[in-house]
Amino acid sequence: MPIRHLPELLINQIAAGEVIERPAAAIKELVENSIDAGSSRIDVLIREGGASAMTVTDDGIGMNAEELAMAVDRHATSKLPDNDLVHIASLGFRGEALPSIGAVSRMTITSRARDGAEDAFSITVDAGKKSRPVPAALASGTKVEVRDLFYATPARLKFLKSPRTETQNVREVIERLAMAYPDVHFKLTADDKILLDLPSASLHERLRQIMGREFAENAVEINAERDGKKLTGYAAIPTLNRGTNQYQYFFVNGRPVKDRLVIGAVRGAYMDFLAHDRHPMLCLFLSVPGEEVDVNVHPAKAEVRFQDSALVRGMIVGGLKHALASAGHRASTTVADQTLQSFQSPAAPAWNGEYRQHQPAYKHLKGMAGAPYAGTYYTQEMPGLDAAPGARAHDVDIAPIQDVSEDYPLGAACTQVHETYIVAQTRDGLVLVDQHAAHERLVYEHMKKALANGGIARQPLLLPEIVELDEAAAERLLARKNELEELGLVIDSFGPGAIAVQEVPALLGHSNLQQTVRDLADDIASFGQTMALKEKLEEICSTMACHGSVRAGRRLNADEMNALLRQMEQTPHSGQCNHGRPTYVELKLHDIEKLFGRR
Repeated sequence: MPIRHLPELLINQIAAGEVIERPAAAIKELVENSIDAGSSRIDVLIREGGASAMTVTDDGIGMNAEELAMAVDRHATSKLPDNDLVHIASLGFRGEALPSIGAVSRMTITSRARDGAEDAFSITVDAGKKSRPVPAALASGTKVEVRDLFYATPARLKFLKSPRTETQNVREVIERLAMAYPDVHFKLTADDKILLDLPSASLHERLRQIMGREFAENAVEINAERDGKKLTGYAAIPTLNRGTNQYQYFFVNGRPVKDRLVIGAVRGAYMDFLAHDRHPMLCLFLSVPGEEVDVNVHPAKAEVRFQDSALVRGMIVGGLKHALASAGHRASTTVADQTLQSFQSPAAPAWNGEYRQHQPAYKHLKGMAGAPYAGTYYTQEMPGLDAAPGARAHDVDIAPIQDVSEDYPLGAACTQVHETYIVAQTRDGLVLVDQHAAHERLVYEHMKKALANGGIARQPLLLPEIVELDEAAAERLLARKNELEELGLVIDSFGPGAIAVQEVPALLGHSNLQQTVRDLADDIASFGQTMALKEKLEEICSTMACHGSVRAGRRLNADEMNALLRQMEQTPHSGQCNHGRPTYVELKLHDIEKLFGRR
């Protein structure tokens, strides 16, 4: 068959396949046009997920009859006044959206120019065939109505999901654009039901409207600038996380994008704080000079390319880490909420106004029904209370609490429960601390600081510790010998499949050295060759800190408990361990009173 030019209609339908994949894609293009038109309010109405009907109405600058006629032609646009594809200041610029939508649907556009035009005009495009502009009624702005999307391309219609799924996709598109433009009022109505009504607001308030109260209460502000690039937004502290990355939103020059570079940078920034299967919640806005980013990568405009990707990645990692450090020892308020919910479980027995020791809910408690308490109490003397008759001083190990003020953020230590958890009293509630998780974070941060300052103090062993491994694991460790020495771990070969440990990090104390070395070998095997040296060392630091921290089951005295609390208050990120779990739970007095029906 000889080469020939394709008909204009077929060209438009092919282009529509790239730009308009589903109703949400059409909505995205239309709403972006409304934003570029300077609108302060945008109303979106859809039916059956947008497949049968969609309407986008705005109060933007509008168009006159001549502009309206050109707007539905391919590659006709007002957004490249100087034919400059480098300094693009608008969301749209290709001139493909309207003709692509019109090629596969029945579309009517009604518009009235803002510059004192007496009349509005309307134009219709039916499967690529356009009419002449005719006078119409519209107060201001532009109204685009699309019916029977993809009726001209039935093959594409078969690939649409259920109306409910398509509606959710439309909602996500509106939410993303609403985050980028909080000064615009967005409203989404689906099948006569209002799904979104977002009045203009500050960025923080807009994120609260979309991402929820929990995010707004537990997010830290991001603000970083480097070489003409600026990073702003909000990121949740690590203890507020999710099982997927769908709550991560990225914008480059006001454009919603999905970029692997940014996703990788976020993963690197949170590497110290979250387990591999947990993801942070955040919303980041990156402002980059036009000549340093290419947005003309794909017709959907969801991908970008950076001229200096390493600098952008470093800026995102650094900005996030700096902001998370400013959160100090904070843990998410959701930790307390989850704790209260567990206390208020429906399975808990209802209080009937009296107590009997033989009731199942109470008879197994330590200290009840004659069972002696096996733990340790740390109390202050209470005036007016005498010892029970016949009590002996050695029945319980009592140590007076030190003179520690409750004005400290984490309060004063009162007791240790099951030799694992520290209970502290604050001025307006109590704090329950997991001593191992908390100390693990403290040791890790100390090791990172020492590593950044030139090395970690080492403790020589009187006799080398011999660790037997398989030959491959031993070779992996010896290949990283110099890197491990920076961390304070000095090793040598001791024959095939064996390692001799000569020196250990002083911070580790009396840890299980055999298990620590084996875990390091496993970690190095899983890293591969692609991880940056610093990230690799910090991962190894995390493993060593876990083995060198205070273990659950170790009895602490009052001084040790209070020292741990004070160090937590002074150490960044101490609100969560190295795996993203909270190190403490704080309950306010009014929450405790609710549990006992006092409120």
